[in-house]
Amino acid sequence: MSEHSVDRTPIPTISRRAERDAAAERRRNFPYRFPRDARKLGGKFSVDENARRLLRYFYLERRLAQGLGSWALAIPEFEVKIETGRHIFWHADAAQKLRNRLHEQEMRLTAIDGFRDAELDLLIEEILSAEDAPELLVGVHQVLGRALAIAYQHHIDDTDPVADAPTIRILRQILLDYEPMLAWAEAALAAYVEGGIDESRLERWRWHLFRLLQSLGGVTGADERGLRPVPLRAEAKPYKRGEMPQRDSRFVTFTHTGDYNVADGEPRHEPDTYEDKRLRFVRTQRDEVDAIEAFGTFLWDIRFKDFDAEYDLARVTWDEARHTELGHKTLLTLGYDPFELPNRLTPSTCRGPMEPAYAMAEINLFGEVGVIKTIHELIDEARERDDSTVAHISDFVRADERTHVRKGQRILRVMTDMDMKALQLRTRELFAECLVSLGAFRKDVDVLVLSREELEHYIGE
Repeated sequence: MSEHSVDRTPIPTISRRAERDAAAERRRNFPYRFPRDARKLGGKFSVDENARRLLRYFYLERRLAQGLGSWALAIPEFEVKIETGRHIFWHADAAQKLRNRLHEQEMRLTAIDGFRDAELDLLIEEILSAEDAPELLVGVHQVLGRALAIAYQHHIDDTDPVADAPTIRILRQILLDYEPMLAWAEAALAAYVEGGIDESRLERWRWHLFRLLQSLGGVTGADERGLRPVPLRAEAKPYKRGEMPQRDSRFVTFTHTGDYNVADGEPRHEPDTYEDKRLRFVRTQRDEVDAIEAFGTFLWDIRFKDFDAEYDLARVTWDEARHTELGHKTLLTLGYDPFELPNRLTPSTCRGPMEPAYAMAEINLFGEVGVIKTIHELIDEARERDDSTVAHISDFVRADERTHVRKGQRILRVMTDMDMKALQLRTRELFAECLVSLGAFRKDVDVLVLSREELEHYIGE
């Protein structure tokens, strides 16, 4: 045997007959017959290969959360905008789970967060270059989402079920969100087609993106690579997020004020009564659709600056989607057709083209703080009047907004190093100027003399 050769002779089992028989006897006498663990040792992946795949999964989930955020303003349809707000968080939460597992396997968080892949970026940019919301759903869900779900299931089947049990667990948790998400997308696309969207256009786009993903070796990068389709929209014209909020044809919208009574022309209730404040609060929640747009957009605008900030923004986006649902459903409970009440676009119109730090400061330092100032009194009066519906939803909204204010302070520190006082002042100036441009104030009004309370009222978060 040479000096550098390895002895591959099987190592003998040293089992003593008496000890083996004694062990068998103890097993026979043990009274409990627990379920047998049928899992077998062995899997296709080493730790390194496992990590390589998980890192790609992480990156795709992170990019999907960012990318859906970039479309939050541009999606017109109410239900699709709300569902997208939910999916933004589901993808971010999947990314966090994968990030934690990679870190458990001794990869530094800085290395995980710093990972970039130009090929996967091109795929995401092409998906985001969709002509409209139906094409976006095709790319995000029918192509990449479905491919990720299949890859996760194959990974569960192929990895070591004992040694890599933590990975299996998190992939199963992620798939719990994928099942309703993909089912919803199929139903939504069917609704688009039934409503007149050209199905052949969507199918051409799906096949184009499928071939692009195939040319990259699929989700894992380990599949056989096909030819890349040409041309690519993202190469002809770099993707840029929308800046103006879109609403579907069921809505009547206004931007000239933040005051519902002004927008309605004639107040529905005597101003400043409980009835007036109650309806204003519920309408404000329905119009939190603009907060889905805000936080989703921020997630895109600060992409790759700080993963924890991205995650918090994604969670707040989901919260705002829930607030929108609460407002919509409460209007129904109060006897309204929610679409009979005009929708306020004022804050979103101002924030859309604005630098993220100022837009975030407006919604966090003015909007959410303003809600907290007034909501306690509303809850107390609702309970006194046994207005159970409003008391119930506002109690949950209050808890969410308190959390948002705390998270928002951390996010702002990622967005800017400006002094908070200077940030507040500049934000007041910019939003007051925007309100003047929209007609909420006369042009001769000195925007610097507007109080914080006036801005909170007209912005109306």
